[in-house]
Amino acid sequence: MALLSPMQTATDPSPVINGVLLHASDPDQSADQLRELAFAELLRQQAVREGLLPHHPGLMSPALNEAQRAVIESMLDRAVVSPLPTAEECRRYFDAHLSKFVVGHALHLRHILFAVTPGVNVQALAVHAEKALLSLLGNQVPETRFATLAAQLSNCPSSSVGGDLGWLAPDDCAPELARELFHQTHSARSLGVQTRLFQTRFGFHIIELLARREGRQLSFDDVSARVATQLATQSRAKALQHYMRVLVGQAKVEGLALEGADSPLLQ
Repeated sequence: MALLSPMQTATDPSPVINGVLLHASDPDQSADQLRELAFAELLRQQAVREGLLPHHPGLMSPALNEAQRAVIESMLDRAVVSPLPTAEECRRYFDAHLSKFVVGHALHLRHILFAVTPGVNVQALAVHAEKALLSLLGNQVPETRFATLAAQLSNCPSSSVGGDLGWLAPDDCAPELARELFHQTHSARSLGVQTRLFQTRFGFHIIELLARREGRQLSFDDVSARVATQLATQSRAKALQHYMRVLVGQAKVEGLALEGADSPLLQ
């Protein structure tokens, strides 16, 4: 994925793409906004090279109007071709990801979150979380211990209710947690406090499963169209990512680090 420094804003020197200064109308441009501008400018310049848009005489990138965006999208439709998935590919994907096609599956859980924040010592935080987890394991732990630790230690608003998150379906969780709790072969975990930490983009979690509601497995016929759409979307995204990487590799980019990615223009 293309990266800017997380702290980069428009107060830093404005990025330059092939000698063209990015147009930054907001004095507090975020890293994602600058990234979007950079990819839009790369695509605009490519459209100019192909004779689809007129040359822009200024030194600052112009804001794209709807007609220009439509021209660029048409250019991408012609340039970025990805094959549609076959029925066999869809079936293989379905068979390999059966747990993704279960409806009604939910878990009642509570957690203690040790949030990873800027500047935090992640290793020390993990050790701290492990110690808290160990204090919850064993036969002699009071039933109130989890709620007490959640109130004392958790960086989640659920700490006010003992860490209780209620009933969650896969789509209610961070993807990393959903994979662990719903989509792995070992997902039929025993109820109670889980014996290891779970790590997500938010930090380290101590998880307790309080109850499980089993779901119903959908058939391939039920979801074949959905699988085909998902695989086609993934294929398209990879093709766009490659296209943008090529443009980045051919460009002279100053003021930010771009490695190439799918264009935010099309999000």
